[in-house]
Amino acid sequence: MHAATFFDGEGWRDGIVELRDGRMLLRDVAPARDLPRLDGVIVGGFTDHHVHLQLVDHALLHGSALGRVVDLGANPAVIATIAARAFPAAPIHGDQTAPDLPGGVKNASESRVSGAFSTPQSERGEVSGAFSTPQSERGEVSGAFSTPPAVTVEFAGAFLTPVGGYPSDRSWAPAGSVREIADAASASAAVAEMADAGASCIKVASNSAAGPVFADDLFRAIIVAAAERGLPVVSHAEGAGEAQRTAGLGAAFLAHAPFTERLDDADIAAQAVTVSWISTLSVHDDDAQKTAVDNVRRFHAAGGTVLYGTDMGNGPTPVGVNTAELTALRAAGVTGTDLLRALAPQDPLDPASLLLLLPGTGTDAGTDTGTGTDAFSGTPADTGHDTDPSLARPLTSADLKA
Repeated sequence: MHAATFFDGEGWRDGIVELRDGRMLLRDVAPARDLPRLDGVIVGGFTDHHVHLQLVDHALLHGSALGRVVDLGANPAVIATIAARAFPAAPIHGDQTAPDLPGGVKNASESRVSGAFSTPQSERGEVSGAFSTPQSERGEVSGAFSTPPAVTVEFAGAFLTPVGGYPSDRSWAPAGSVREIADAASASAAVAEMADAGASCIKVASNSAAGPVFADDLFRAIIVAAAERGLPVVSHAEGAGEAQRTAGLGAAFLAHAPFTERLDDADIAAQAVTVSWISTLSVHDDDAQKTAVDNVRRFHAAGGTVLYGTDMGNGPTPVGVNTAELTALRAAGVTGTDLLRALAPQDPLDPASLLLLLPGTGTDAGTDTGTGTDAFSGTPADTGHDTDPSLARPLTSADLKA
């Protein structure tokens, strides 16, 4: 049994971690002063909010520091099969309220949208391999098996795009991963198909640099159809004015921080209230990355929600935490605890969550606010250890023997 500092989704707290019956357990109780302290801090598994699992060897996710991923473009039948092997997720981060839609329709993101696009627990059903004890009956003891749990997979299903729109002509797009939408009826049918497959969000392509984009009324029709199924819309906005336009039409998330052009301060301020940005900074070439970093810096300073995402599968991206993305986020001013929130770690007190250890910040850390400042800043903490999130690894029983 060790005292341990852990991150609860908003701040740092002290608890107790122990090995019991072959399980690593984290308890939310104050540790005795004479307990040895874990050399490091505990966080839940990180979230990558933009991946394409059909374009990578997704088996490599197991053993990484990712506990949850959101697939934003895949054959819905294939990705649903992959997701069915994962543990259910619990929303813990990134709550956001988007404006009402035209005609008084409420945006789906009003219903406490998490950092990942989580389906309500009551609608997920029991997944093979998941713990089945209700949260109310678990008591204060929780944690994860010494063997890391499966990675939770949430997904959008297929890209919705106009006839001939991006990425319908791309060789990398898996078979069945694109639905070309001609009118409101086909939009409604496509949204229903994705929802019935288990999607937790809807992905809309709006890339004017690579083909036609939806007219405003058809984009709104998709937003309304998605809202009726309780799903937020994620917009791939590329091309002059597309980030501003789709955000104004009701998209709850931008799949990429805007990179086509520098947004003016008024647009930044408006989007900081209504839209979350998924970073994907490191996939861009120099000029586009500089533009995106500048936009994120001002969006973050304005109070906007930035979510870590890598566009995993777009080129030779690592299957796991992407250090280049973390570096780019820091360059945009997303540092310290803000960087940790962008990674949207799972609740470490949830027994289905992956538990991670970040070395070097546990000794004498307690619940001092300085722990949150040092941790995840990418600079050495008082103990002299680097606390870069890329150093996080699954917690094991061996960590309690040190």
